[in-house]
Amino acid sequence: MDTRRIGIIMHGVTGRMGMNQHLIRSVLAIMAEGGVTLSDGSRLMPDPIIVGRNAHKVQALAEKHGIRRWSADLDAALGNPEDTVFFDAASTKLRPELLRKAIDAGKHVYSEKPVSESLEDAIAIARHAQAKGIKHGIVHDKLDLPGLRKLRRLRDSGFFGRILSVKGDFGYWVFEGDWMPAQRPSWNYRAKDGGGIVADMLCHWRYVLDNVIAPVRSVSCTTATHIPTRWDETGTEYRADADDAAYATFLLEGDIVAQINSSWCTRVRRDDLVTFQIDGTHGSAVAGLHKCFSQHRVNTPKPVWNPDMPQTLDFFEGWEEVPDNQHFDNGFKVQWEAFLRHVAEDAPFTYTLAEGAKGVQLAEAGYQSARERRWIDLPDLGL
Repeated sequence: MDTRRIGIIMHGVTGRMGMNQHLIRSVLAIMAEGGVTLSDGSRLMPDPIIVGRNAHKVQALAEKHGIRRWSADLDAALGNPEDTVFFDAASTKLRPELLRKAIDAGKHVYSEKPVSESLEDAIAIARHAQAKGIKHGIVHDKLDLPGLRKLRRLRDSGFFGRILSVKGDFGYWVFEGDWMPAQRPSWNYRAKDGGGIVADMLCHWRYVLDNVIAPVRSVSCTTATHIPTRWDETGTEYRADADDAAYATFLLEGDIVAQINSSWCTRVRRDDLVTFQIDGTHGSAVAGLHKCFSQHRVNTPKPVWNPDMPQTLDFFEGWEEVPDNQHFDNGFKVQWEAFLRHVAEDAPFTYTLAEGAKGVQLAEAGYQSARERRWIDLPDLGL
């Protein structure tokens, strides 16, 4: 079987997400399986070089996973014509400059989100990539989670009838860091370092709502900094001034109303760390990361409100689990394979930097709504 190489510059993969999801569970997993299968039956084999500012961390990561190429010199890596793809999973603050540099070096670019901290930068990078004629993409990993794929399958089959509303609940308790170490990096809670749950999560909710339910047209959002004092990785107390919770309502195309709460200050009593419920005239469904449960109108119970008597109905009994019916691979890996096919043979890939700009647009609109206490419409970006 014919196999050809594709060189990938992987920047910022010493961090948790970049290392676990992108390097180990995606690129290295693809290599272990013999590469990506192309339409003609040939194989495309990734050949990564991992790059970062801390040479000791990069070298240690490379040696641990048997990666033969690593560097602390990004400019030298970008100067190698044999490596045609650049991937970034480092700081959002630095991402626009890094992507522009890679694009100017003629590389195809694939990026974690958000693509930037500002909509102006996000639009500029998307247009720059379009003008240079390179392939470009942004990670929309949640779309390939089994639970959300099942929700989309139900939507596409007409199961819901006319969709009325969506309820989303995301979050968990992130420890403050004093008596129990925090399970998220401290920069997440400092505004000057690009922290904030709106910047982090509304980018996700934009592509989830757009692709699983219907396009987002406007947003009303309230933010909060519930925990003003936290402790960093060294045990030093600091002022947490970034938003750690957001309570947002979205109006979608078709007059569908979506409400999503996002919080790092909540304790979980639901099926998963994130759940989405879609209610329609013919049926409803609730999905977490992996499982999805549905209830058709013919199976819907008929409760009667009576506050004087204990509730006799078990409201969980009337829901049926949506079967897998297929193998669901790691969502990050699925999208890596799709992007590499896009680069190698121009296979379709819709999650472009223009789509990434839409996520930044929603985050900016969420912050504007919170400041001005009003609804914000989302105009077409013209990309």
